[in-house]
Amino acid sequence: MEKNLVYGIHDKPKFGNLIVFAIQQLLAIMAATIAVPNIVGNGMSASAALFGAGVGTIVYQLFTKFRSPVFLGSSFAFIGSMVAAFAGAVSASAGYLGLIVGALFAGLVYVVIALVVKFVGVNWINKLMPAAVIGPTVAIIGLSLAGAAIKDVFSYGPQDSNGSFIMSGFSWVSLICALVTLFVVVLCSTYGKKMTKLIPFIIGILAGYAVALIFTLIGRATDNASLIVIDFAPFEALVADGVGLSTFIEVPEFTFLSAIKGVKDFDMSYLATVAVAYIPVAFVVFAEHIADHKNLSTIVGQDLLENPGLHRTLLGDGVGSFAGAIFGGCPNTTYGESVGCVAITRNASVATITTTAIMAILIAFVSPFVAFLDSIPGCVMGGVCITLYGFIAVSGLKMIQKVDLEDNANLFTVSVILICGIGGMAMAIGKVTLTSIACALILGIIVNIVLNKFKKDKAE
Repeated sequence: MEKNLVYGIHDKPKFGNLIVFAIQQLLAIMAATIAVPNIVGNGMSASAALFGAGVGTIVYQLFTKFRSPVFLGSSFAFIGSMVAAFAGAVSASAGYLGLIVGALFAGLVYVVIALVVKFVGVNWINKLMPAAVIGPTVAIIGLSLAGAAIKDVFSYGPQDSNGSFIMSGFSWVSLICALVTLFVVVLCSTYGKKMTKLIPFIIGILAGYAVALIFTLIGRATDNASLIVIDFAPFEALVADGVGLSTFIEVPEFTFLSAIKGVKDFDMSYLATVAVAYIPVAFVVFAEHIADHKNLSTIVGQDLLENPGLHRTLLGDGVGSFAGAIFGGCPNTTYGESVGCVAITRNASVATITTTAIMAILIAFVSPFVAFLDSIPGCVMGGVCITLYGFIAVSGLKMIQKVDLEDNANLFTVSVILICGIGGMAMAIGKVTLTSIACALILGIIVNIVLNKFKKDKAE
């Protein structure tokens, strides 16, 4: 165990602390997990996606023998694939079935790669993606999210029918809420004692929410829309038809229930459409899987590609992604927000992650809590995300520190990845979109191979 960790992988915090730590992890991954179904639309359920993420994480933990402290949440990389699945379907129900079949295709890619790794080993991965490649890739994963964090900082208030905030752009109100959240998080994490140091995100979110609530109450009292930061619509929806059982407990709209109705509309041409939309993206997410686990390995002080092994993490990610999609429709992936939370709090306890997964499953049924999470203003989450995404970027830069940049082969590999990633070099090949991270990583691998090949030839 790395000496800086407060809780190692196999440590089990006391029950009360464990629940609090799990809530913090849940808050860290919540916004992104429920954002994917909201972006895709077509009636997808955010609470079902949360349930699916919990199921996927438990499956992942089972495959990795509870040795890898990371949460699996809805993957943004598959948003285009999910949209294509709905667009190519003759009915909404068939579209839901397409989501499940697509996740199966993606999972099979992981299974095949896992089998190759099982029999060949991971040395080829280390040669293909050395620190000069993985370091800057991890850095741009964080840096590529910088725009999203700042957008959240200036997003607040009620949302329109598309889930976009009605009020956006520069606002002192949203900036104040974000900065309060940000400074409470960093001060608690840096100077906090005992539990305060271990739950900076919970304290920060509650502090930001409290400030936002004050502005909102003043705005409502004075009829000043620019001060209304919190949207109470999620709470109002709970009692719109009176107080009943659904006000407190409600079963999510699981994907498989809608998918069953679409079997009759599913044909081979649509199957091909789904396969083309999902399979290439799975290879892209595989590269991000490697980057996340390399990053997490440096945090926990042991190589997760060796123990529990890359074949196990891949199987857990692939099968867990499929299992999650059955319930929530969204393929899952290891979450940078979860990795960032582990790094900042120094809590690598797998028990915390597993408890978070169980909590995500249970909370998906608890209407008031889901409503509260939906009501957390974007500006408050923006303050949190600045720290999370920043920590991911810095983790990658720390890996680069170990690279000999006096060697031009390493220097240009790092340079190419950083510039292409930050510059947003994304490509659309048919229905498949290669993200800027994927393009930067692929080009970086090619540059590294070519330059080192010439280096060997010159040496000979």
